[in-house]
Formats: sequence, C-alpha cells, structure tokens
Amino acid sequence: MRAISEEWVVKAEDDYRSAEALLYEIEVPVVDTACFHCQQSAEKYVKAFLVEHDIDFPRNHNLMQLLELCLQADEDFLSIRMHLQSLEHYAVTIRYPGLTVPLEFAEEAFQTASHIRTFVRKKLKTR
Repeated sequence: MRAISEEWVVKAEDDYRSAEALLYEIEVPVVDTACFHCQQSAEKYVKAFLVEHDIDFPRNHNLMQLLELCLQADEDFLSIRMHLQSLEHYAVTIRYPGLTVPLEFAEEAFQTASHIRTFVRKKLKTR
C-alpha cells in the first residue's frame, strides 16, 4: 500500500477508535459525537481506497459521491452502498442542535462502520 493511503487508514482508525471509546469505554456514552466519528471513519477508509487507486475525489463528506468513484475501480463496493448511505447524515447535521441520536442507533452506526472498515481493509490488503 502507498504511504499516503496508509496515512488515510491511520486517520480512519483514529476515528474508529474514538467512536468505540465514546460508546463503550466511558461511563456515559457520547452518542452524537460517536456517530460523527463512525461516519468519518467510513469516509476516510473510502478515501484511502480512492487514493490507493489514484482516483481524485472532492473535498466533501458525500459518501454516495465517493461510492460512485470507488465503483469505477471495483464494483464490489456496491455491496456496501446501504451501509454508507446509513452513515451519511452523521457527517454534519448531528454536530449541531436539533437532532439527538438514541444509543441503539449509535451502536448500529458503530456496527456499520465496523463492516465498512473490514470491507475496505480487505480491499487494501491491510490487517
């Protein structure tokens, strides 16, 4: 794997571990922020794949747009479309007043991020 792709993976892992800590390693879970980190982990894993395949991508949080770019290199990404779509709204909206996520939704978001993480890591051939 290219060094720049590895840097994206490191950032994705930081978000993944942050979400895990916020949900499971403190007395009172920080649900909204955990959901944001789940989305960020998925986004950065997808961007790592794109970087690895020399595919330029816009600087935004649109997971569906990033998915379309991934599909140019690997049609298997179609299998995670629903997973990516379910995390997309946690990129921006969740960080502001007016929306709160129940704990069970946050746990689902973490499981979804875990699935995307596993999928992309296999594509990148990382451990």
